[in-house]
Amino acid sequence: MKRLVEVLVQKKLSPQTIKNILGVVKLVKSSATDENGNELYPTKWNNEFMDVPVVVETKQRKPSCAASQVSEIVNATGGRIQMIVILLAPTGLRTGELFGLEVRTLLEDTLVVEQEVWEGRVQAPKTPNAVRVVDLHPDVASLLRQFIGSRETGFIFQTTTGRPLSRTNLLRRELHPVLNALGISKRGFHAFRRFRNTYLRRSACPDGLLKFWMGHAGRDMSDRYDRIREDEISRRDVARSIGLGFELPQALAPKRPNAGDMGAIGHREEGAQKVRCQETVLTIVDKLG
Repeated sequence: MKRLVEVLVQKKLSPQTIKNILGVVKLVKSSATDENGNELYPTKWNNEFMDVPVVVETKQRKPSCAASQVSEIVNATGGRIQMIVILLAPTGLRTGELFGLEVRTLLEDTLVVEQEVWEGRVQAPKTPNAVRVVDLHPDVASLLRQFIGSRETGFIFQTTTGRPLSRTNLLRRELHPVLNALGISKRGFHAFRRFRNTYLRRSACPDGLLKFWMGHAGRDMSDRYDRIREDEISRRDVARSIGLGFELPQALAPKRPNAGDMGAIGHREEGAQKVRCQETVLTIVDKLG
């Protein structure tokens, strides 16, 4: 394990990323058990001996967005990426939760989060607290219904064949080119989640409601006693009165061509080669298995 840490450090991975990778390795090792469920190779890990980098919270890169930046991004985009930003910024949804939304999960001015999509697969949400209802501002709900149109089934955001979207493709082809054009440093969709969390705190949103909307776990007895999540009328009133924190267009704009679209054309053949390579690897693995 010490050698693995050395390799990861040489690759200049962040301390948090190294910690996550080591966590997976530890889980794999501990998963080997005998017929009685006991670990075959119980190990006491010494992070100091392995020279595991210390995760310093204040030094972690956690990009967010300013209200003016969200407004700029919304006004500079069109089509599905515009609607995605319009929905992420005032809800704080995780990307997987966003891609797991189906048309049926939009109920009036609320979204029901009950599944997520990871690597193209539908699965249960990250934690029990992630299963929740997120109340929308009426103007956001109106634009979302405009985006859905006459569709009655399927994912709210999907490919032309009805498949879940790819986070990587959306970032590379649609969001990052817009950020570059606006002079905004590169960041992922999670920046909009941080924006929403910060805005709710700044707007004195009831703490219990903030945690409920964001899908965060309660930490003390007061959180256990808080039943605001069950008060639908109060939730909707707060969602309406607390606002969005950024400028919302009156109507959605059509998809706009950008550098990502041109790049996608150039990457088609490269993508096809990658797919063929992956299929070959899978075939070899199947034969070996």
